Amino acid sequence: MSRLSRRRFLIMSAACAALPAAASGAPVAHWRGIALGARASLDLVGLSEAEAAPLLSSIEAELNRLEDIFSLYRSRSQISELNRSGLLQQPAPELLNVLSLCSTLHSASDGAFDPTIQPVWRAMAARASASELTAAQETVGWHRVRYDADAIQLPEPGVSALTLNGIAQGAITDRIAALLRSFGLRDVLVNMGEIAAMGQRGDGQDWRVGLAGHNNQVLKKITLRERSVATSSVAGTLLPGDHGHILNPFGPSPSNHTVSVSAPNAALADGLSTALCAVPKEWTGRILQSFPLASLELSG
Repeated sequence: MSRLSRRRFLIMSAACAALPAAASGAPVAHWRGIALGARASLDLVGLSEAEAAPLLSSIEAELNRLEDIFSLYRSRSQISELNRSGLLQQPAPELLNVLSLCSTLHSASDGAFDPTIQPVWRAMAARASASELTAAQETVGWHRVRYDADAIQLPEPGVSALTLNGIAQGAITDRIAALLRSFGLRDVLVNMGEIAAMGQRGDGQDWRVGLAGHNNQVLKKITLRERSVATSSVAGTLLPGDHGHILNPFGPSPSNHTVSVSAPNAALADGLSTALCAVPKEWTGRILQSFPLASLELSG
């Protein structure tokens, strides 16, 4: 549940009813910018630059707003403020929704999915001493975090810290997909590392998605319609000592484990793929029983 180092592409192929994406010679509007601290691009097929301008402006503004909530790498973000002071007044509804899903995933995984693991990640990344690492481990405990519409409170201000990097990408993907839908786009594929597939391709077929491992090699291809998929890989980023970046509070996560999960929304798919990477493979079936609309697409 650390920051992913892989390049994140935001590629949205949208098809309006009046002009299918597959139409020959259809105009394409392009956007290039930054999303979640990485280069991003957006291509809207079937819209001219002038037609797409209001949509592109809205997407860019929404991405910026969401980063101001979830990004650990923006000092002014809500999660950074929370980690700094241990208290966040009037949290954004999007943040509360993600925390609620975190609680569900924490319970279903018997505590293996735990956003309070951030101090341990920091200690490992900094090559901390054994005593410093032990002190960081003692701060972990999602059950001690308190949150409601008025405030979020961490148990040890200035010491406890959260990371939502194992779920926030999916939540942001969902928000951008909803924004595109609000502009009347029915057939859209949103890919921010986590994928939301709305409607269908311009040729009437379901969207085709390749699932890649940590080395970016496609391991499986699936089709999606009105569904999301997310992939997590323990070895996607390595901490000092070749430790995988997805950490389990109870011990090391399975090495070289890659998991893809599909679900009705990208936040759930993202959180589940992270959780399943953090636990022994034999736990997979039991955890997925708590989420009957989710499916394991890849486990390797």
